[in-house]
Amino acid sequence: MARLPSPLQELSHPILDEKEIQLFVKRDDLIHEKIMGNKWRKLKYNLQEAKNKGTSTLLTLGGAFSNHIHATAAAGAEFGFRTIGIIRGEELCPTSNETLQFASAKGMDLRFVDRSTYSLLRKNPEVLRKDYPECFILPEGGTNELAIKGCRELIEEINIDFDAIVVPVGTGGTFSGVLDGVKESQSVIGISSLKGAFIEQEMEKLINQFQIKNRNYVINTDFHFGGYGKTTGELIDFINWFKEVFAISLDPIYTGKSFFAVWNMINNDKFEKNLKIILLHTGGLQGILGFNRKNKNIIQ
Repeated sequence: MARLPSPLQELSHPILDEKEIQLFVKRDDLIHEKIMGNKWRKLKYNLQEAKNKGTSTLLTLGGAFSNHIHATAAAGAEFGFRTIGIIRGEELCPTSNETLQFASAKGMDLRFVDRSTYSLLRKNPEVLRKDYPECFILPEGGTNELAIKGCRELIEEINIDFDAIVVPVGTGGTFSGVLDGVKESQSVIGISSLKGAFIEQEMEKLINQFQIKNRNYVINTDFHFGGYGKTTGELIDFINWFKEVFAISLDPIYTGKSFFAVWNMINNDKFEKNLKIILLHTGGLQGILGFNRKNKNIIQ
C-alpha cells in the first residue's frame, strides 16, 4: 500500500533560525518501501495505461544500480506484470549487485547488452517497439508524459504556501512535473546530479516537448560532485551528518547532492530571508546498499 499524501516535515536547526529560513522536506521516500519516491509517481499512470491496453509485460532500460529498474521490478511483482530489464553492461549478471539481485528475485528478466547497443536502444525506442511489440515500454528513468502527470500531483498534496521547491535532476521527469504543478509565483530549483551545462538545454527541450508554460525555474549545476554517480568525502560527511541530526537518510546520487546544495546556499546567504523552501526527497535509498558495498560502508 502506498502512503499518500506523503508527509511534509519541517526541519528545525539554529542555522535556519539565524538565516530566517523555513525549510521543509516532502517525504516521498515514505510513499512505499520498494517503489519509492518519484518512481512511484512516475509509474502510477504508466501502469494504469499498460492495464488499459491489456499489456501484461513491462520493458525498460537502466544501469546496474538503477532505481528505476529496482522500482519497475517491484511494481511488476506487486501489480501482476511480467517485467524485462535491458541492463547496460554485458559483463554483468543477475547477482552482480543488490539492485540486480532484487530485480531478479522479483522476477524481472534481465538482459545485458554492451554500452553501444544500450545507447542505440535508449535513443531509438522504435527499435525496442519493433523487437518487443507485445511489451509496454518505459523509457530509461521512466520519464514520459504519464510520468510527468504523476509527478505533478505531488504539488497538489502540499497544504502550505511556499516560495520555492528544490528537486534533484536526472532525466528530468520529476522536475518537469513539479514545474507544471506549481504556481507561477513559486520557483523550482533543480539541482543537477550530472556534470555539464548541457542539462539546462535538456530540461528546456523536455519542457517544450511537454508544453509546460511555467518558466520560473533555475538549474544549478554546481553540486554534481564530479558527475553522475560520483561523490566526495565532503558529500558523504554531509549525508551522515544530516541523518544524525534530522533522522532522514539521503542517497549519494540525487537527494544527498540536492540537500547539500540547499544547505550550502543557506549558509552562504544565497536565499532571501523569510522564505519557505521545500526539499523534495525523491527516494532512491535502495542504492545505498550497492554504494556501501563498493565503498566499505561509509554511509550510515
